[in-house]
Amino acid sequence: MGLLSTIVFGPALVALLVLLLPRANQRMVRVLSLAGMLVVFIATCLLAVGFDPRGGLQCVERLPWVERFGIEYHVGVDGISLWLVVLTGLIGPLAVLASWNGIQERVREFHVLLLLLQTGMMGVFLSLDLFLFYVFWEVTLVPMYFLIGIWGHERRLYAAIKFFVYTMAGSLLMLVAILALVVEHQKQTGVYTFDILRLYATQIPPAQEVWYFAAFALAFAIKVPMWPLHTWLPDAHVEAPTAGSVVLAAILLKMGCYGFLRFAIPLFPGGLEALLPLLLGCAVIGIVVGALVAMVQPDMKKLVAYSSVSHLGFVMLGLLCLNRQGLEGALVQMVNHGLSTGALFLMVGMLYERRHTRAIADFGGLARSMPWFTTVFIIVMLSSIGLPGLNGFVGEFLILLGAFREARPFAIVGATGVVLGAVYMLWMVQRVFFGPVTREANRTLADLSRREFAVLLPLLILIVVLGVYPRPILDRMHGAVDDLLTHVELHSNAERRADRGVLQPEVQ
Repeated sequence: MGLLSTIVFGPALVALLVLLLPRANQRMVRVLSLAGMLVVFIATCLLAVGFDPRGGLQCVERLPWVERFGIEYHVGVDGISLWLVVLTGLIGPLAVLASWNGIQERVREFHVLLLLLQTGMMGVFLSLDLFLFYVFWEVTLVPMYFLIGIWGHERRLYAAIKFFVYTMAGSLLMLVAILALVVEHQKQTGVYTFDILRLYATQIPPAQEVWYFAAFALAFAIKVPMWPLHTWLPDAHVEAPTAGSVVLAAILLKMGCYGFLRFAIPLFPGGLEALLPLLLGCAVIGIVVGALVAMVQPDMKKLVAYSSVSHLGFVMLGLLCLNRQGLEGALVQMVNHGLSTGALFLMVGMLYERRHTRAIADFGGLARSMPWFTTVFIIVMLSSIGLPGLNGFVGEFLILLGAFREARPFAIVGATGVVLGAVYMLWMVQRVFFGPVTREANRTLADLSRREFAVLLPLLILIVVLGVYPRPILDRMHGAVDDLLTHVELHSNAERRADRGVLQPEVQ
């Protein structure tokens, strides 16, 4: 088994072992799950260390699957997917640690689903075959549905069903577009294939290309989620258990952004060009609306959830600009959002375990009883609002730089989200941690335990390191980003020549 297959299927194999353990042996279930996640994380670190910064697909594994229709097990990694794979590997063991005390019922089943979800997410980021990608995309739905529906809070079934229906609706339209694209390629070449590298060269009439792009974009926009398709997200975040919220914010939302970069944009750049103003408008509206709605939330978890809508709008703004600064800023910000928002959800979950409430009004003056917790929370909050020297600033700066070059009016509106983000985050911190102690229970709350500090420490280190020295991450993105931009430019020029009646060459 190659390195990438180990990363993809390692969690599923551990899930099988966990399933064979006695249900009563909860400690062994947790230990084995944590060990499996750690092994996969170490494998992703080895992948990053051995990655060639010059770019190109690396560690490619290819095996025939359904040869009649050109379906293969085809996986590989490049600068676009590398850091999302590493981030997924990091979040896995942290999710297990975060649920160590919080999950006390059906512990074995919970960890099996968490491990299967890890396999699905890794498969999405590493698949180079559209059929394989779609299988892994759908695989992620089922574990998250049950994680929310069984271990969630009061309205968990409503949130789980809403999450499933929204995502499934978009996925089915994408499946139709995938099949149509494969048939179109077969008409032109006489060969069925789901290989994304071969499908990039398919010549699609401009009118059809818009519809193909729209079908893919809808599925990915729901997952991001972009305004106005974002309404499932706050419910899913609020009702999910802490580990579910962390995985959802840190990884699952990035699948939508990754889908645009890997599939929708390079397959259908003409469709993107036609719908670009609409998508840019939705991105900046999401930035502003997410921030404004977060500002009035009485629930800490819902506030962080709406902040994700705003932050992911920023990611989409950079991604849609299609220049190096914007694309690399979007990729960096995906990682940064996973670190900072993942940490925020972890810390909100820690407060909930102590007080069994997330209402901002139920807290106040926590800095007196929880000084270490307060310090860590403020550092994470500052990274979320983009303080220079912390990781959030790097991504936001590159995104705004790229946006001002290509879409200045949208960049100006989007920049207001930075100001609004500082307002709602600082206001929440002031009410929760400072001022008078509003409840007697807040006077005796325990500070960070060793386990909780161990969960937060890796995130804190990365928040600081990536803010001070992001070059190792950026260096490994350059090649893949340049290849994507070159492909889009060649495709756009070929379409313009075809519109003028000039023979259109095949795009390699």
